[in-house]
Amino acid sequence: MSRFFGLMASASVFCLLASFAVFAQEATAPALSLADLDALIEQDKATTPKLDQQGVVDLIALVSFLALAVVSFIKKNTTLKYATMVIAIAYMGFVKGNLVSVVHIFALMEWSFPLFQYNVAWYVLMLFTVISTVLWGRLYCGRICAFGSLTQLMDKVLPSKWRVELPTWLDQRAIYVKYGVLVFVLGYFFVTKDNAIYRYVEPFWMFTLSGSNVMWALLAVLLLTTVFIRNFYCRYLCIVGAGLALLSNLTVFGIKRWQQCNTCKICENACEWGAIKGPKISITECVRCDDCEILYNDEDRCPHWLMLKKTAAKLEASKAP
Repeated sequence: MSRFFGLMASASVFCLLASFAVFAQEATAPALSLADLDALIEQDKATTPKLDQQGVVDLIALVSFLALAVVSFIKKNTTLKYATMVIAIAYMGFVKGNLVSVVHIFALMEWSFPLFQYNVAWYVLMLFTVISTVLWGRLYCGRICAFGSLTQLMDKVLPSKWRVELPTWLDQRAIYVKYGVLVFVLGYFFVTKDNAIYRYVEPFWMFTLSGSNVMWALLAVLLLTTVFIRNFYCRYLCIVGAGLALLSNLTVFGIKRWQQCNTCKICENACEWGAIKGPKISITECVRCDDCEILYNDEDRCPHWLMLKKTAAKLEASKAP
């Protein structure tokens, strides 16, 4: 015990001497004049990166696009939704190639992010994706992701008779494949630090029009499969979708359900994501596409409103003389 206190005392003396040495060195250093301080301030201003003109344009364009996406979602406007998807493919995809990717999850694992001053738009997109997912669910997947928008528009354009619906038992198991892919890819990166794997597990590179023959062949198979099984990649294989699905468990504003939803199958049959099973909506599979919510507000099709009309008509009839 005495030896321990002796070591502690020696260490304290050493720290005290070191402090005196630093103080003495600072005391002998020449004082900076006001001119010297002004020169240092100007040097800092010159070396501090600023948002350039192109960065400002990109930021304005991104914020405008995200605003359109939110308005189309809140208004439940089908025309605006499809307009948002077209812009997502053209601008977010082919023009900017600005999509949330597993590469960003790699960066999060290493706590390595791009310089803020030069990548403000990137930070806005990431922040919007996280916040919107917590608020409403996988809104990003539903109308902001360029590839997701592409597959949804393909489903609207291609003849429905080509579509193949997976058996329910298979669909309910296949949706978990994307989580397995997520774990595998993150484990692979953790061991190898090789982020090039993203090119073989994500098709987002297609918007750059740059890929190997193998990558193009895999993309062709994927798109061909999507012709018959709608939103195939997004529903069963997407790593980003898996990550956002996990985050969507924190969603604050879910989709409302009427009492009649316990027996009605209209929305369940209309859901192209297989997210509705009976009275329940899987928040992890729902991408807030608006289809069921538009039906909820359709007073000529939704049983909830039809029953209210029927009840009101009976009440009026009972009051009649």
